[in-house]
Amino acid sequence: MTDDSAEWMASIDEDLLRLLRDEEIFTPDQLAEAVEPRAPQVAYRCRELTKYGLVTKHAMGMYDISELGERYLAGEIDPNDLEPEDDS
Repeated sequence: MTDDSAEWMASIDEDLLRLLRDEEIFTPDQLAEAVEPRAPQVAYRCRELTKYGLVTKHAMGMYDISELGERYLAGEIDPNDLEPEDDS
């Protein structure tokens, strides 16, 4: 994770974003095969990343990196500036 990662981010988030970008992996189960946390933790992190706009949810349990997520990985976005989407 970069030095300017936001408080809401977890250490695994950048790895998840890179996997979504590079490997076209979409489900938490598939992501969990490539990283340390188990699928429930990966699913939670995908939901959090979606709340902040870094990941797009295409269907239940199907995720992909968003344009904003690509820009974060390129160092163009400060995650401290991101606000969660309102659930209401």
